[in-house]
Amino acid sequence: MKKISEYKEALSLLSIEDQVAYVSEIKDDRKGVLKLIESVHKKALKHQKELDRVKGMMVYEEELLSRGPCIIAGLDEVGRGPLAGPVVTCAVVLNDLFYEGINDSKKVSLKNRERLFDEITESAVEVSYGIATNEEIDELNILNATKLAMKRAIEGLKRKPDHLLIDAVKLDDIDIDQTSIIKGDEKSVSIAAASILAKVTRDRMMIGYDKTYPHYDFASNKGYGTRAHYDGLNAVGISPIHRKTFVKDFV
Repeated sequence: MKKISEYKEALSLLSIEDQVAYVSEIKDDRKGVLKLIESVHKKALKHQKELDRVKGMMVYEEELLSRGPCIIAGLDEVGRGPLAGPVVTCAVVLNDLFYEGINDSKKVSLKNRERLFDEITESAVEVSYGIATNEEIDELNILNATKLAMKRAIEGLKRKPDHLLIDAVKLDDIDIDQTSIIKGDEKSVSIAAASILAKVTRDRMMIGYDKTYPHYDFASNKGYGTRAHYDGLNAVGISPIHRKTFVKDFV
């Protein structure tokens, strides 16, 4: 009779689907083995729910593709709320629609964001970024600066999309069909992918800025208004990347 540790070692080498098949063949009614089998079934149920969730994020893309060939670009932004730094947008045309664990970038752990960033970048048909600087945010306001950055991301694509899936924003003066989706980064895999690519890119930018402007803890807060950030503003004032309209009390 196998030790429970031997069962665990065997399971560790298998996919969740193969684990279910493996435990279905076990004829061992020891309490520890039964608990192990139960844990495999619970894990499989959780895994299936996650697969169903991700597949549910393909509805918009699949509906568009059902009409015929269509270049779909997902579009999202990151950085509307911070006190410093640019707003970063991303337009992405996906090849594959299924990415395990994909979601709104704010709901994905740092480790999984980095994994998904690499997977999406490597497999996507095309990726383009658009940026609006803190000066442009001050001049145009954050909404208009975000739209400007989105248009820059679209213009950076080599092939013009047939349809845009955009998180919450409606773009004017652009001759491409578009669908604006509230909480789109939770409902569309293309928008979620754009969200993750934009967030990882902007986070890396802010980590870089932290080395140039070390008083504000940008590496940790990414420009948002944390205690350490406000302490830096009180101590040394604003930096060249601060949005003056966001930190009026310190200008």
